[in-house]
Amino acid sequence: MSKYFVSKFDDLEPYVPGEQPQDMSYVKLNTNESPFDPPKEVVPVIRDAARNIRLYSDPESQELRQAIADYYGLEPENVMATNGSDEALNYAFMAFCDAEHPIVFPEITYGFYPVIANLNGIPYETISLKDDFTIDSREYENIGKNICIANPNAPTGIALPLEEIEQIVRTNPGNIIIIDEAYVDFGARSCVPLLYKYDNLLVTQTFSKSRSLAGGRLGFIMGAKDLIADLNTLRNASNPYNVNRMTAKAGIVTLRENTYFKNSCHAIQFNRRYTRTALEKLGFEVLPSSANFLFVRSDRIGGEELYLALKERGVLVRHFSDPKISDWNRVTIGTKVQMDIFLQKVEEIFKKQDEERAAEEAHKARRIR
Repeated sequence: MSKYFVSKFDDLEPYVPGEQPQDMSYVKLNTNESPFDPPKEVVPVIRDAARNIRLYSDPESQELRQAIADYYGLEPENVMATNGSDEALNYAFMAFCDAEHPIVFPEITYGFYPVIANLNGIPYETISLKDDFTIDSREYENIGKNICIANPNAPTGIALPLEEIEQIVRTNPGNIIIIDEAYVDFGARSCVPLLYKYDNLLVTQTFSKSRSLAGGRLGFIMGAKDLIADLNTLRNASNPYNVNRMTAKAGIVTLRENTYFKNSCHAIQFNRRYTRTALEKLGFEVLPSSANFLFVRSDRIGGEELYLALKERGVLVRHFSDPKISDWNRVTIGTKVQMDIFLQKVEEIFKKQDEERAAEEAHKARRIR
């Protein structure tokens, strides 16, 4: 860092996104992007919107917010559109958390949460997962602090039942509860219905995963009107034109193409079941996932070793260095063809292990004779 970098950021550890390597063509199963293109109607709409790219986008994203509100049965005032859901999370932390209002989230979860907290000087606490990697919702009840929970959680993919989330919201009426639903469309139950009952709940979602717009950077946050007004105060103070006109139009189109959206989600769920069954036959431990990825571990090979061996063979998965999960890898669910390639490469790695082990044993036997 330069000598001009202010000292308050000396200890800030930025979030490390998944690899986007350019050295060769990979089967990319490391960043939870959709393997499917967005609906065919998206590209013409983007092209048409780009004709006015010299003009600023609508700072209120009115048409987009109306489309989101209509889809979820809300009012536009209950919705704020953002540049990816990470921006929504950042504004929520900024608006409602400080030294007197700390935040709590699971110890193993989306790695951006502690980064946002540290960036904004917000004290935070973490709560350990249970031995089976599930969140113990009882530990969050009556905690008297702001809470952020990814549901389904990342990188485990495990979802909390809606009833348990409601209990957390209900027993912390004086605090903000943020539920990050980046992966909710792949098998979990959304908390959006709870917004009608509780004024301390915020729900974030994204178009990056299930709606195939990761490169468009579009997210949104839903909640009581006064909470959204608070968030808009910060947005307008820092980035009022936060959603560009092409992305906004693309988001509107994807909301209209609901059949395409559902078919894509169903395909991912099918491929997830298929991949899980195949991995378990290979001896992997696979956590039950409601997301578009699987969290997997094998007694035959370490997490980093498998990640590197797969990368060498043109397949990218996500490995985390945290010692608590370093034996595990997160595998994005792609097309069936992509998953077959992944499984084939895993079998190749195991076969090579067996051959090397047999050769070593044969060598030892010759030495003994």
